[in-house]
Amino acid sequence: MNSAEPDNRGAPASESIAEALRALILEGSLGPDARLPGEQELAQRFGVSRPTLREALKRLAAQNLIRTRRGAAGGTFVNRVGWEEAREQLAATTTLLVSTTPIDAEPLAEARLTLLLACAPLACARRREAHLAALQAEIAFAEAPDTDDRAFCASDVRFHRVLGEATDNPLLALHLAGAVEAVQPLLNMLSYRMRDRAAILVRHRAIAERLEARDSAGMATELEALAAYTLALVREAQKLRAARRTPKAGDAD
Repeated sequence: MNSAEPDNRGAPASESIAEALRALILEGSLGPDARLPGEQELAQRFGVSRPTLREALKRLAAQNLIRTRRGAAGGTFVNRVGWEEAREQLAATTTLLVSTTPIDAEPLAEARLTLLLACAPLACARRREAHLAALQAEIAFAEAPDTDDRAFCASDVRFHRVLGEATDNPLLALHLAGAVEAVQPLLNMLSYRMRDRAAILVRHRAIAERLEARDSAGMATELEALAAYTLALVREAQKLRAARRTPKAGDAD
C-alpha cells in the first residue's frame, strides 16, 4: 500500500497512521522524548510500505509532535514542548490564520478583550512585584521620545502579555498570549496612523494601577475602555480606506 491508497474510511493510509500515532502521543502512551520504533518495524506493524510510513511521520513532524535525530544514537523521538515554545507556536498559527483568512476586526478585538477580562481577577489576586515592574518598564519604554511606531507596537504586545503572566496560570497565559500576539499587531497596523499614544498610555497606566491595587473590577473597566478606543480607531480607519477605494462621481471608468 502506498500513501495515496485509502484506508477503509477512504482516507490516505499515511493520514490514518499519523492519527494513530498522534493519539498515542496525546494520551501519554508515547511520552516526551520516547523513541519510536524503527521505520521497518512501524511499516510492518501498520501493514504499509516504508514510503507510506515516512509520509505519516512527516505529518507528525509538521505538527511538531516528533523530531528525527541522525547518528548512532539517532531515531525518531516524541517532542517535549515547553510553555514558551507552545506560546510561540500558538501565536504563529493564530497570526497566520488571521492574516490569511477573511475575518472582521471586531470579532478579533472581542476575543482579545474576553480573554483579558478572564485574566483580570486572577491577575489582581496573584500578581507579584515583578509583574508591576514589567508593566512600568513597558510604559516608560513606550513613552520615550525615540520609540518609533514599530517598537511602540511591540511594547504594547508585551504589556498585555504581562497581564496573562500575572495570573500564574500557564494555560490561561498561553491562550491570552496567542491571541494578543496575533490580534494586537493587526489592530495596531490598522489604527496606528490615527491613534494618540498619550491616550493609550493613560489607559496603560490606569490598568497598571488597578493591578497594583488588586482592583479587578476597575481593571476590567479600563480594559474595556482601551478596547473600545482601539476598535473605534479601527472602524474609522476602515471607513477612510473604503472611501478611498470608492470611485467618485464623474471619475472615468
